[in-house]
Amino acid sequence: MTLADRVVFRREDIADRAAVRAVNEAAFGRDDEASLVERLHAGGAVLVSRVAEVDSRIVGHILFSRMWIDTAAASMTAVALAPMAVLPAHQRQGIGGRLIRDGLDCIRAQGEQVVIVLGHPDYYARFGFSSDRARALSSPFPPEAFMALELTPGALDDVNGTVRYPRAFELQGTIR
Repeated sequence: MTLADRVVFRREDIADRAAVRAVNEAAFGRDDEASLVERLHAGGAVLVSRVAEVDSRIVGHILFSRMWIDTAAASMTAVALAPMAVLPAHQRQGIGGRLIRDGLDCIRAQGEQVVIVLGHPDYYARFGFSSDRARALSSPFPPEAFMALELTPGALDDVNGTVRYPRAFELQGTIR
């Protein structure tokens, strides 16, 4: 049985929080993303939080939270993908990609239309994220790393606005 055959994807449970923290700290080499996960849970902004397990051990985590796009006419809902982490010993084995696909399937099933990510353009483009689709959205991030994915085709057509993250992200000028 290969590693890919042993990976199980499931919803994060409250009992998983310490393991999720450890995965994020190990993957990023700091505690910023792990603390973000805790703040998002505490603030009620989490839409989907999934884990990847190998042999009953959590080796990966992905979280999707509520965010908004403020336009001149109104505010529309969107989803932030952040963070996504895999333990270093399990990276480059397809677990992260499968976590992203699994999480996007969950978000799509909830009827969400737009997902925003800040990440490596070459990596996230594989899943349909595009900096071109996010070009009309103002954010505090470098444009090449700030990407959008339409889960509903055309959801961002004629949308010009500023992204607003939940307070847990602690971004000046873009928090709610």
